[in-house]
Amino acid sequence: MASMQNFDLLVIGGGSGGLGASRRAAQLGQKVALFEGSPRLGGTCVNVGCVPKKVMFNTAKHAEFMHDHATYGFTVGPHTFDWNTVKVKRDAYIKRLNAIYDKNVAKDNVASIMEEAKFVPGHSQPTLEAGGKLYSAPHVIIATGGRPTVPDVPGAEHGITSDGFFELETQPKKVAVVGAGYIAVELAGIFGALGTETDLFIRRDKVLRVFDSMLSETLTAELPRGHVNLMPNSALKNVKKEADGTLTITREAAGKEEVTSGYDCLLWAIGRVPNVDIGLEHVGIEMERGHIKVDEFQNTSASGIYAIGDVCGKALLTPVAIAAGRRLAHRLFDNQPESKLDYNNIATVVFSHPTIGTVGLTEEEAIKAHGADKIKTFTSRSVGMYHALKEPKDKPPTVVKMITLLPNEKIIGLHIIGDGSDEMIQGFAVAIKMGATHKDFNDTVAIHPTGSEEVVLM
Repeated sequence: MASMQNFDLLVIGGGSGGLGASRRAAQLGQKVALFEGSPRLGGTCVNVGCVPKKVMFNTAKHAEFMHDHATYGFTVGPHTFDWNTVKVKRDAYIKRLNAIYDKNVAKDNVASIMEEAKFVPGHSQPTLEAGGKLYSAPHVIIATGGRPTVPDVPGAEHGITSDGFFELETQPKKVAVVGAGYIAVELAGIFGALGTETDLFIRRDKVLRVFDSMLSETLTAELPRGHVNLMPNSALKNVKKEADGTLTITREAAGKEEVTSGYDCLLWAIGRVPNVDIGLEHVGIEMERGHIKVDEFQNTSASGIYAIGDVCGKALLTPVAIAAGRRLAHRLFDNQPESKLDYNNIATVVFSHPTIGTVGLTEEEAIKAHGADKIKTFTSRSVGMYHALKEPKDKPPTVVKMITLLPNEKIIGLHIIGDGSDEMIQGFAVAIKMGATHKDFNDTVAIHPTGSEEVVLM
């Protein structure tokens, strides 16, 4: 029988949430073990998500800047783009981040165990098995995150997911991206800006349908400007690999079958599923729509077992997992019994082309929560000065929508699409979190000429 090692806290998952929780608990004097089944710490965000995606977004922005050089009087000569050069440098950057995580975990005296961990039955307190050894603690945090899903259609195995995007050694000439969520529009935008012929297949007529309707409608209209060809109302039927290695896709659209071919890359971005194959059946944890059900304090239905991050299915964002993990550590080990994350007014960004910044309720959510007669919206549409010298057809808009709650016009939602929205939303989110009203924004003197002044001048 394997020997038992005892800790104060066990954390399953070495991604952002797990690292945040384990390190904070260790800093509070606890004996902590962190389990990670992959060879690298950092989870999805660092290795195959936010961080390398932002590198590729920045790469795509350079392509857009070069396209604009002639408008500003620069003579632009022939140029080429080498995908692999960026990949090599990007991968090296990620490895440096992995090393920093390793160093920080060691500095905080967290036992880092690079093995898959699963719950096992038959013990008086939560117990995990990893690498043939047993580990026990009165507290266990599940922070196992999620993974991309692939549809059940013939030939689906010929495609890659967002994970595979970061493994591409060369730039595809023609790509099919399938999905309408933020991952799909971000990666399609990168491909399109860098010159790959890009088709984006979506089930309905708009992208980002869970976002505010203004954002969904505006980005859908702007995708072609970013060299993304929209294939709406598509139900993919099968994928066939041809003798020359290219892929042919059959889809049903408007009741008819259509065939498109010549793709050297197919990328599935249709959603993610939680990683829950960790022996949950042995500890009686209740599930909700495939995710682990938790209360407002991240408690699961099993005593002493908690869950944070994407595995809970709520606000699937890296900073959310980190914040929830740290607050949980303070509740458990720092005599802060009310410490918990407030999931209201969490700002987020979509690195689409153009970018999106959003915080709070959509107009649809606000009406459902408070009634249409209690909601007042303000909208501004403008063109950023960066685009002032372009031809009218080449000028993308900046659109701002503010949602307020009557009678005092408290701001309960702010949605921006346009250049700089990814950076400006953080500051506005602070004000909204503090309860700012439309008048508070109007009382603030605008900074001119900027895109952000549109928000305080509405």
